[in-house]
Amino acid sequence: MNILITGADGFIGSHLVDYLIKKNHKITALSYYNSFNNLGWLNGKKNKNLKILSGDIRDQDYCLKITKNKDVIFNLAAIISIPYSYLSYQNCFETNTQGAYNICLGALKNKVSKVIQLSTSEVYGTAEYTPIDENHPKKAQSPYSASKIASDAIADSFHYTYDMDITIARPFNTYGPRQSLRAIIPTIITQMINNKVVKLGNVSTKRDFTHVTDTCRGLYLLMKSKRTKGEVFNIGSTKYYSIKQIFDTLKSITGSNVNLEIDKKRFRPDNSEVQILSCNYNKLKKVTGFAPQISFKDGLRETVKWFRDNPNIYSRHNIYNI
Repeated sequence: MNILITGADGFIGSHLVDYLIKKNHKITALSYYNSFNNLGWLNGKKNKNLKILSGDIRDQDYCLKITKNKDVIFNLAAIISIPYSYLSYQNCFETNTQGAYNICLGALKNKVSKVIQLSTSEVYGTAEYTPIDENHPKKAQSPYSASKIASDAIADSFHYTYDMDITIARPFNTYGPRQSLRAIIPTIITQMINNKVVKLGNVSTKRDFTHVTDTCRGLYLLMKSKRTKGEVFNIGSTKYYSIKQIFDTLKSITGSNVNLEIDKKRFRPDNSEVQILSCNYNKLKKVTGFAPQISFKDGLRETVKWFRDNPNIYSRHNIYNI
């Protein structure tokens, strides 16, 4: 199939490009345009079935062009940093919400067979019950989560109004090689490798972590299924860990003697903090047969190895400010 992946230069997007190329699909990968000609994780990627474009999903005319002659669209382009969304609310909404509208409009005008809109478990807010299923109430506890709730609603509106085949995929916390240093696992690993002290914020919060390969496999299965139209699907594992548990596990894997220091500057505002996320993926399992295949500890070992093998990725950054 001819597949468009927006946000393909990012963490999950670049892994999805790799995954679908291995399945022999033709991929158009959209990277966010910048004047430095930086293609993110697409830099250096070459394959006869891969075409890389640079652009911006906030541009409606551009979206109408790039969605032509596509069978499937994965919309992964987003401003995903929650701390950054506190500082740049408008940018977050223009990219995440206006961008979702532009992609849906392009898909409608160009008769794209299927759109998969990437959501986030952050739309649920702090769990009212666990594990969280797709019927759990939504709560906008950050500008980021508000923008993604709005994006999901836009996707729903195109399905209900125009009978478009749109699926909302809602991954819980994805981790693995190439993840940004803004995320908790790379933050711990890089500090652990380079320093005697690891500075973290609230270490009592709990998250459901899924290896990026499992997330990509879940997205692939949703693409293949004929039973996902107009539906929402969680992608996760049901297993959750506190940040302190992750710190202790990574300390064991790395053999580090670092100390943990709580940094109040890293705390979210009290009412914005999501205390626990735990995924119920029974709906996805029932429809596609999905189940996670990579254990959390094995995934952490692989991620630690990748960061150790690629020190240039984080050496340019002041990791205390991430």
